[in-house]
Amino acid sequence: GESFYNPLLPAIAESLEKDGVAEMSEGALCIFVDGEEIPLMLRKSDGGFGYASTDMAALKQRLNDEKAEWIIYVTDVGQKTHFDLVFKAAKKAHWLQDNNVRLDHVGFGLVLGEDGKRFRTRSGDLVRLVDLLDEAKSRCAKTIKERRPEISEQELEHASSVMGYGAVKYSDLKNNRLSNYKFSYEQMLSLQGDTAVYLLYAYARISGILRKSDVNLGDLRKTVTIDLKAQEEVALGLKLSQFPDAISDTLESLMPNRLTDFIYELTEVFNQFYGACKVIDSEEEASRLLLVHATANVMRQTFELLGITPLERI
Repeated sequence: GESFYNPLLPAIAESLEKDGVAEMSEGALCIFVDGEEIPLMLRKSDGGFGYASTDMAALKQRLNDEKAEWIIYVTDVGQKTHFDLVFKAAKKAHWLQDNNVRLDHVGFGLVLGEDGKRFRTRSGDLVRLVDLLDEAKSRCAKTIKERRPEISEQELEHASSVMGYGAVKYSDLKNNRLSNYKFSYEQMLSLQGDTAVYLLYAYARISGILRKSDVNLGDLRKTVTIDLKAQEEVALGLKLSQFPDAISDTLESLMPNRLTDFIYELTEVFNQFYGACKVIDSEEEASRLLLVHATANVMRQTFELLGITPLERI
């Protein structure tokens, strides 16, 4: 925590001043960097230290002691200017001599209520995450129970937790992280469209196809290769081949919505394939089962990267 760095602050400030990186300005110790009108204040005029000095101490410790190669700061977009200053100050102090070190600030927008204002309870308090998760889980449990009245309590507990928590995560990640977005349970838990609920049901249906085939896929892979003939098969194969690019793009841009876009598009392409191409009891059953299996694998890995647990059956 922050207190860990407190004993380090005086020495770091003194060192930066001694090296000419920091200088006194109106009684405060500051680092002035090119391109910025406002300096980074290391020590206040009253001798106290603020979060700027703590962030500098934390950065130095991570670089020198933890040998970090890539540090990502995740805060609201309002902190962008501050972290730009911190990164430039570290560069001025020659802490970033190794060009392999990457520093990124990942800003995110606000969650708004359906009235367009900051999301709060009716009493005006900020909404707690645990309450959002519990409400999403409760609503999912009701939907699942209506669709499968015979479901056991144990399976219902698991499925509703996975779906409810996954829905909240996905709803947050699918938006451009720099933009504000409106929170809506109705949209988030919809069975249609770009939602975790829709995708989880789609994955469960795909898993059901593989179960129904009653084929040992391990043995099948040893003797059969995927043969893409129909245009829907080709389209699905091409979409699956874009998975590594989707991961690379997400890592480079630090935009999780690139990955949510991919899995939603993949699901849509699969639905077109399954609607046009018979799988079980077709002449192409073996090849198409492997294509279905590949789709399930890619969807499962994407869910895991997004922090969502896939459901084999709902």
